[in-house]
Amino acid sequence: MSGAYLDHAATSPMPAAVREAFLDALGLVGNPASTHGHGQRAGEALESARERIAAALGGDRAETVLTAGGTEAINLAIKGVYWARRRAGAGPVVLIAEGEHHATLEAAEWLRDAQGAELATLPIGAEGGLAPEALAAAIDRIGRERIALLSFLWANNEVGTVQPVARLCAIAEAAGIPAHVDAVSALGQVPVDFHASGAAALSVSAHKIGGPVGVGALLLGRRTAAEPLLHGGGQQRARSGTQDVAGAVAFAAALENSQDPASPVRPRPERIARMRALRDRLIAGIRGIDPGAALRGPEPGGDADPRLPGNVHFTFPGCQGDSLVFLLDAAGVSVSVGSACRAGVAETSHVLLAMGVPEGAAAGALRFTFGAETRDSEVDALLDALPDALARARAAGLS
Repeated sequence: MSGAYLDHAATSPMPAAVREAFLDALGLVGNPASTHGHGQRAGEALESARERIAAALGGDRAETVLTAGGTEAINLAIKGVYWARRRAGAGPVVLIAEGEHHATLEAAEWLRDAQGAELATLPIGAEGGLAPEALAAAIDRIGRERIALLSFLWANNEVGTVQPVARLCAIAEAAGIPAHVDAVSALGQVPVDFHASGAAALSVSAHKIGGPVGVGALLLGRRTAAEPLLHGGGQQRARSGTQDVAGAVAFAAALENSQDPASPVRPRPERIARMRALRDRLIAGIRGIDPGAALRGPEPGGDADPRLPGNVHFTFPGCQGDSLVFLLDAAGVSVSVGSACRAGVAETSHVLLAMGVPEGAAAGALRFTFGAETRDSEVDALLDALPDALARARAAGLS
């Protein structure tokens, strides 16, 4: 890979072992739902992969619905659980935290605009976290019987804040409210254990951990009902459609490549240690270059590190983030201003605004994300290119 690639949160490179598993599985012939020998062999590969995916996520095979990516998984969780809950007599309120991924925000807004749902948002703090006390207060204020479901991020995809997932899910469960957790950005960086979390549903995506794009999963608890988005052959619980055998096999391989064999729901400790070392070196380096730059999200450190190990997010005063992305790209360094799902859309980060960052300051945002294979030389390349990029961006802003 040429240049410095520091945008793993947008998509992560596919390791050789995952590519090999993917290519081998692409050679299988047969629809996994067919009853002939070819179909049975494809079905065996699919169900073996489903079992491996479930084990790596702390769930079981019957709870694992394979999807065409994280966005579909999130939409199926939010819309499907909402419809099922309303059919069962639950109230109309969809409760989501501010600063969520646009897949969650826009799914909830669609339910409000097209289905008559009531959308209630929970505030996040200055570091991007949802406080359990804020959730409990909102449930008391709205009334548990009026809330159809809760949805929140396991870890913020822009500023890297890791949430107190088990505490939030416990509050929701005590109130009889199913909680959907978007774990797309958390996977591969923190332990993601579906059963231990207390979530009713959990969404993940393969390409954030070196799997193929267009492959994901929704873990749907055995007691959690969801109406399907896609109708047809009924191949999976809450989802119809011929299943992607090769995608599932590659997703399972990517999980096993990133997870600890001794404790499958935990990322490999040596990978996490390396990412944390790179993260902390990059934070220190940026602060040395530009003392006025502000780290957004929590300060890293401690046993219960509140920040993703592969995330660094700064705002640079007097700069436009888009200009910095362009200037760094010209120097061979790939970074982003935030979620790639909003690429090309000129708007200030809703996450930073929800954290209370002034709009002018939020405009200077840059996100640097990496994986275990990120090289020290890539961080060096960024730190070498950044001073000139900052100077040129500020000069352009004054002209």
